[in-house]
Amino acid sequence: MAKPRQIAFYGKGGIGKSTTSQNTLAALVELEQQILIVGCDPKADSTRLILNTKLQDTVLHLAAEAGSVEDLDVEDVVKIGYQGIRCAESGGPEPGVGCAGRGVITAINFLEENGAYDDVDYVSYDVLGDVVCGGFAMPIRENKAQEIYIVMSGEMMALYAANNIAKGILKYAHSGGVRLGGLICNERKTDRELDLAEELAKKLGTTLTHFVPRDNIVQRAELRRQTVIQYAPDSQQANEYRQLAQKIHNNSGKGVVPTPVTMDELEDMLLDFGIMKTEEQELAEAARLEAAANA
Repeated sequence: MAKPRQIAFYGKGGIGKSTTSQNTLAALVELEQQILIVGCDPKADSTRLILNTKLQDTVLHLAAEAGSVEDLDVEDVVKIGYQGIRCAESGGPEPGVGCAGRGVITAINFLEENGAYDDVDYVSYDVLGDVVCGGFAMPIRENKAQEIYIVMSGEMMALYAANNIAKGILKYAHSGGVRLGGLICNERKTDRELDLAEELAKKLGTTLTHFVPRDNIVQRAELRRQTVIQYAPDSQQANEYRQLAQKIHNNSGKGVVPTPVTMDELEDMLLDFGIMKTEEQELAEAARLEAAANA
């Protein structure tokens, strides 16, 4: 069997990355793909919608109970979820204690060495937040993930994080095979959100893989610990995730070395789109409001 495609979902914390990735992977199964999810977040929530459970026991937790990671079998840490998707969570230390990135490194090495990557078409990494910590950058740095999909929105900090992640990809693109697969915009209903997402994709030298519309059915499915694909397979939102899955499936070998921009260029883009005001515009707006209050 050919080597699996190794993809990773990155993005600002709270952007809906885990929800987007799990729904997309559930849709990818419908394309008859065998999938392994490696959760790289200490919260261990990267597989809960696939396993329909609160939290999965993590590699670090099970290793601590057993004595060491060498005392584990792969069956101990890999659980089977929706439509046969294999799930593993790296785990991490308690908040404020130790380096959470260590769990990512330990888990990936253990899974690779013990055959978890055998007989799968995709390995998907769901990675916490930004690429400021070497441990969380490990799937990029060690050439594990070849395709990075950045989940973002039209919010300023989500755009900033997406650009920052592109910088991390660029750093390792020439020493390994990692490439930016595209942007996925998780709609937050901000001003000119689609236009902004497409413009950022253009500046980064990539494409907007898909614009995922906001729909409360996602939250309703999550409350039942299910993906939309499982909870409401005939819904429009389920079809959105199917479209995203198909686009990723068709995107093999089409990733790019990104061209991240400076903070000034990012702010200029927001000014061009009328999202951010210049200092003169801010002063004029304040004067207008004061005049209206005194009228």
